[in-house]
Amino acid sequence: MFLGIKGTKITNGDNYLKITSLRYLPRWMVFLIDIVILVLSLLISYLTLQRLIELPVFYPAIYTFPLIIGVNIIFMLFLKTYSGIIRHSSFIDLQKIFWSSFLTAFILLAVKYLFIYTTHIKLYYSPLILLYFVISFTLLLVFRIAVKQTFHFLKHLKRTTEKKRLLVLGISNHSVAIAGAILDNEKLPYEMAGFLTKRNDSKHAKLLGKRIITQDLLIKKTKEQLGIEGVLLIRELLAKEELDEWVNILLEKDIEIFQAPIVEEFSNNRIEANIRNLQIDDLLNRKPIKIQNDEIMKRHFEKAILVTGGAGSIGSEIVRQVAQFKPSLIVVLDQAETPLYEIEIEMKEKFPDINFKYVLADVSNNLRLEPIFEKFKFSMVYHAAAYKHVPMVEHNPQEAILVNVLGSKNLALLASKYKVNRFVMISTDKAVNPTNVMGASKRVAELFVQSLQNTEGNITKFITTRFGNVLGSNGSVIPHFKKQIQNGGPVTITHPEIVRYFMTIPEACELVLQAGTMGKGGEIFVFDMGEPIKILDLAKKMIKLSGLEVDKDIKITFTGLRPGEKLYEELLSDDTKTLPTPNKKIMVSKDPCVDYKEIDSMTKKIVKAALRMDKIEVVSNLKTIVPEFISNNSIFEKFFISCIYMLK
Repeated sequence: MFLGIKGTKITNGDNYLKITSLRYLPRWMVFLIDIVILVLSLLISYLTLQRLIELPVFYPAIYTFPLIIGVNIIFMLFLKTYSGIIRHSSFIDLQKIFWSSFLTAFILLAVKYLFIYTTHIKLYYSPLILLYFVISFTLLLVFRIAVKQTFHFLKHLKRTTEKKRLLVLGISNHSVAIAGAILDNEKLPYEMAGFLTKRNDSKHAKLLGKRIITQDLLIKKTKEQLGIEGVLLIRELLAKEELDEWVNILLEKDIEIFQAPIVEEFSNNRIEANIRNLQIDDLLNRKPIKIQNDEIMKRHFEKAILVTGGAGSIGSEIVRQVAQFKPSLIVVLDQAETPLYEIEIEMKEKFPDINFKYVLADVSNNLRLEPIFEKFKFSMVYHAAAYKHVPMVEHNPQEAILVNVLGSKNLALLASKYKVNRFVMISTDKAVNPTNVMGASKRVAELFVQSLQNTEGNITKFITTRFGNVLGSNGSVIPHFKKQIQNGGPVTITHPEIVRYFMTIPEACELVLQAGTMGKGGEIFVFDMGEPIKILDLAKKMIKLSGLEVDKDIKITFTGLRPGEKLYEELLSDDTKTLPTPNKKIMVSKDPCVDYKEIDSMTKKIVKAALRMDKIEVVSNLKTIVPEFISNNSIFEKFFISCIYMLK
């Protein structure tokens, strides 16, 4: 039963009443008000008749009045007149009230005449019942109309009075322009309270008639003392270090953080639509790699391109970026039917002039793949198809071999056979000193792809890219945390000390395109991903950015490391050297290589074990091919420890 309220609870349960922001009336309150209206209606009816005519002496009112009210309450309960949303009162609610009042009058009159017939005593005066019917129905209706109008009034009042008082960060032209736009629009839910700056020479100065608050003053005082609720910033104007510094200060002060683009980038001149809460993605986003578009254009323009795993988070972004360079054909291959259909719909809308082919296929099925290579004569292959979920793969190691190893092997051999110009494999930082089957299987794929580079008759340039976690990918920790926060928590973290590297999907794919362009063949490109981020700190920051408090509003719980998971990831092994590239953010890892015949023989052996569904043999072979692979928090760890013990 609505007119609602936001703030301090009076009662618990579904029908609680809050005191700070009127939004609804609970059912119990509506029911009580309705009863009061009934009592008043009966008194008004009685007093009105008493003034008009001399009422005859009836059965004592102490008995008849409760009877009248009681019958009416029964019908109100039966028809649930109190359960409608008052602020949205409709014709159905009107009908319920009418029938409750009408049936009350009808039954009371029937009871009266039945009582007269059996006892010859009049309980009450018929005009009293009729007048009570009219007055009670009218007052009940008026009550609901009044509530509805009150709601609209309060809503309007809230819009005009309850505005968030914001400071605009910075005193640059862009900051002043944003502040001016807010001041000029009274309909916005924001009020310009002043400016915020690091400069200490602006203590007594004003901009646009508003005060300028220094960082020192912000640190010393509370938001209540400053009379503010939030800070609006323009992320593009701040260096990452400066942004992190301000965010840490503001979150510590429990101040909301909003962001807006520079004025020139406002869409449709709608300021409100351009101002939004700062998200964790905004803090983790970095400036994209500057790539040589001309070179990439040459590699893709009017060329046939294959993207495996093209419906996944990385593969689909590669498809989007490659499409911009107007290739003659893009073949999008994936074994997931629904995501493949979704990328097909998207590409038809975004790139109607580009020729796409969508192939539903499993990369482990060579008989399915070869006709595709034979038909389309690819110039570039981007191999993004892989099983990557660490715990899932740990429980199903044979599937990792069939997709990550055999699938990569099939594609690489076909690329060499059909003289594809460049083959770019997308690997992972989990392939470095792997502690899980997924990482080890990707390392085997890296070794095989590298080995093909120097085989007799090969002209294909085999290139590998290696990077860490990407924001927004399927199974990524950030969307998972967002969902948990939206659901009220708890936020689950495997270990308090776990750290990860992060980059954006577009950034990762730019790296892939760059690698495909600059690679000479046989390299593993690694990306400078900056400093690793502690997942616990990430979770705390996400909770605070959502306007909530850690442990008070949202709990953080630790679940323990998952099978195959390690506390930190590495982009390079301990003994690996790197070489620079023209882009200082991209390096070439000088990992040891394996002879083609040797790795071919070993991969054949491990694939046979996978086809036999022999998990132990699969993992044993992985540890032979990748000696640095040491299972962590896994059933295989215990098994191999016991094997070593028995051998001793």
